[in-house]
Amino acid sequence: MILPTVRDPRFVTLRRGGTLTDADHRLLALWAAACAEHVLDLFESVRPEDPRPRHAIEQARAWVRGEVKMMRARAAGGHAMGAARDLRGPARHAAYAAGQAGAVAHVAAHELGAAAYAIKAVRASVPEAEGAAAARRECRWQREQLPAAIRDLVLDDQRLRNDICWSVFDC
Repeated sequence: MILPTVRDPRFVTLRRGGTLTDADHRLLALWAAACAEHVLDLFESVRPEDPRPRHAIEQARAWVRGEVKMMRARAAGGHAMGAARDLRGPARHAAYAAGQAGAVAHVAAHELGAAAYAIKAVRASVPEAEGAAAARRECRWQREQLPAAIRDLVLDDQRLRNDICWSVFDC
């Protein structure tokens, strides 16, 4: 579970009664796509013939560009998560990261799911003794990718939801 029980109005668009602008929603989607793409090879090295996670990332970016509707990006995210079902370890987490990235078009708060699953994928891809250090490096890399306009929002979201995101944002 990566979503809070009570929705944060900062991740609800203005037209739905929250405070999130469309511009910031798009930035969240792009950041989530970057986080998922950064670990996509962990899935594709196991299932190179399965395009669903890559397609979800592409659809998230297409939604940002106005080329697809939210429902299409969200559906692609669901298909990416379906690609994870019978997998374990880094490949599974990487597919979930892509799925969460696709879902940002529908619910902006999925941005943290993409990042958290990407960190879990990296942690699971190395020997256990190296996992914590690898996770911290991935977390720092993700933070370096944050656009200035959403940096404070995402960092605060990480602080608030770190416990329900497996404490992966302790970097």
